[in-house]
Amino acid sequence: MELIDGSSAKMRATCWSGTQEMLTAYFEAETGQPLQVGMAVLVEGEIQWHSVYGLSLSIVGIDPSYTLGDIARQRQQTIARLQADGLLDAQQLIPLPTLIRRIAVISSPHAAGYEDFKHQLDSSPFPFQTQLFAATMQGDSAAKSILAALEEIADFDAVVIIRGGGATSDLSCFDNYELCAVCAQFELPILTGIGHTRDISVLDLVAHEALKTPTAVAEWLIHRMDDQMAHITDLLLRLQRTADRQILIRQHRIEMLEQRLTACNPERIYRMGYSLITKNGKVVKSVRDLEPGDTITTHLADGTAESVVHRKS
Repeated sequence: MELIDGSSAKMRATCWSGTQEMLTAYFEAETGQPLQVGMAVLVEGEIQWHSVYGLSLSIVGIDPSYTLGDIARQRQQTIARLQADGLLDAQQLIPLPTLIRRIAVISSPHAAGYEDFKHQLDSSPFPFQTQLFAATMQGDSAAKSILAALEEIADFDAVVIIRGGGATSDLSCFDNYELCAVCAQFELPILTGIGHTRDISVLDLVAHEALKTPTAVAEWLIHRMDDQMAHITDLLLRLQRTADRQILIRQHRIEMLEQRLTACNPERIYRMGYSLITKNGKVVKSVRDLEPGDTITTHLADGTAESVVHRKS
């Protein structure tokens, strides 16, 4: 309590058990989260005087909207800080692998959402390979637990952070600046399926892909794999068609060359009544290549004959 002169004073405050139970139930119903240490709250109190205990404050009410506003302010401050640091869209610069098969999963090992995720992938026709990196997914220790899991991950196609269901209050760990900053700068694409339908966490904002539920993440992976496989199949068909077309073209050229070779075959020429004359193994193309007394060889269809040149004209 601050006094008029700027000094401060203390006053004992009391909240009776019956009132405390009523107020905490009301607070959680309005905010979706239980009262926790470190929360900023606005309470209503009645000043009471007791002859023995003196002046005291009795807590009789609480304003949940004040706490919601404080949480919202902290969330906006985290988003603004990430934006100023150039991290809000950093994950979008990481290219997705053509085929996302090897997947690192951060989840509670006993969460129903994790089982749903695994069942969905195992039911698909694609050979997904997953490895679980167990972490606490709610409460004060969740952010540190997820960060510890991230430090163990390497040599995967993508990271999936999933959590199935739960109260909105459990989402506060996914607004942690350090967690969001590390995820934004992580070397692998990160997909989230935190299991909420109304609220978007800050981690969702920095993730490469943000889906609503673990099952939705699995469906996204299957759909992407299906699209990529269809694309690869189409490329293979186009390659096959191109190869077939080139083979037909090459075959036609070979046939044309064979026809030309056949037309130029000496044996074919011989069969047409032509002959070939050689001297010393060289083709005689002109009478100028001959002199009287030269021995020449005449090549015919069925053999050769030698003769001597007596004269030329």
